Amino acid sequence: MMAEIQSVSAIEILDSRGRPTILAECRLSDGALGRASVPSGASTGRAEALELRDGDPMRHAGLGCLKAVGQVNAAINTALSGRVFSRQSDLDQYLINLDGSPNKSRLGANAILGVSLAFCRAGAQQARLPLYRHLAQIAGETPRLPRPMINLFSGGAHAGGQTAIQDIQIVALKARSMKRILEVTTDVFRAAAALISRRYEMRLLTADEGGLAPAVESSERLLQLALEAIESAGYRPGEDVALTLDVAASQFYADGLYHIDGATLNRDEMIDRLERWRSAFPIISIEDGLQEEDWAGWQQLRRRLQGRAMILGDDLLCTNPDRIKRAIAEAAADSLLLKVNQVGTLTEALAAYRLAKRAGWQIVVSARSGETEDDWLADLAVGWAGDYIKVGSITQSERLAKYNRLLYLEAVEGIRL
Repeated sequence: MMAEIQSVSAIEILDSRGRPTILAECRLSDGALGRASVPSGASTGRAEALELRDGDPMRHAGLGCLKAVGQVNAAINTALSGRVFSRQSDLDQYLINLDGSPNKSRLGANAILGVSLAFCRAGAQQARLPLYRHLAQIAGETPRLPRPMINLFSGGAHAGGQTAIQDIQIVALKARSMKRILEVTTDVFRAAAALISRRYEMRLLTADEGGLAPAVESSERLLQLALEAIESAGYRPGEDVALTLDVAASQFYADGLYHIDGATLNRDEMIDRLERWRSAFPIISIEDGLQEEDWAGWQQLRRRLQGRAMILGDDLLCTNPDRIKRAIAEAAADSLLLKVNQVGTLTEALAAYRLAKRAGWQIVVSARSGETEDDWLADLAVGWAGDYIKVGSITQSERLAKYNRLLYLEAVEGIRL
């Protein structure tokens, strides 16, 4: 690949929460063109690369992205126009150097990632490859479908905090195709919607990522409802369908304690509660079970649940290679939630992926709560052979765009789980 960039540009668009984000475009001198939009999170880790927002309270409550758009259209375009790159990593490293800050705060991680993704799409078009195959070549992987973790119930920062924990997902364990996985999921989702309608006289209200958000009294009650929904749909909990948790514990941690559903717990008590939930419910993964800087606690949690549930790091790791290295060295986790926008370029995300994979970890490729209808994440999860993909529920177009892309890759491209 020898790609001379003719121009890069960006515009401000809206994400699934109605907040601004950017759509970037990269045009190569041979006519190849790539576009990509950038997601944004609500529950964010402290070590994430920094989005550039306008801070103007008179426009989008300060969340505008015109500064990031301006960086793409001016500084980044000026620096890249006429320059030739032979690899994705060369382009990404150039952008990192151009920014020059430790957290991409000068140009903005949203601006940098938009250009990184758009260049990748242009490269795929230039090579006349579907995006997933181009990404597979970059990573040196054999494409395969990931198994989805699909959002059923939400609380925390994704649903107004009616419960402390953020999300309960379901995983269809025995389904051997994406088509069948989504059939099972819709069965359980419909059963859950009917259940909360009967139990709470509640219409279909969904959270940021499409999960149901009933006004229940506790996180444990949500887990019980999930179990009932699986059974009501005609499936066996733990055999046909399992649960995964996004606890997002940093969101309810203060003054050294966990303030969860009316209780105040210390570290040991929080770990005890997670272990009790694991024993009582068919939970195969616990994400961010403890506060993001409690490294000693993460070590203890992993020792307690090793071999019984994935200890999945999101806020702990932030797709940051340095934090992943530490987690490997300290045995603080055994699975990576990979979010490209946490680190800011495809190349840095790939470095994080490779570190985790070499350590024998599971890889969960993840969307964000603020998503767009762009489907590049599905191609990335397939091209990089992720073990799981975590996109959200099955009710909103920004989520369905990714699932429908996976269905297409299965049906037309012949990719398998």
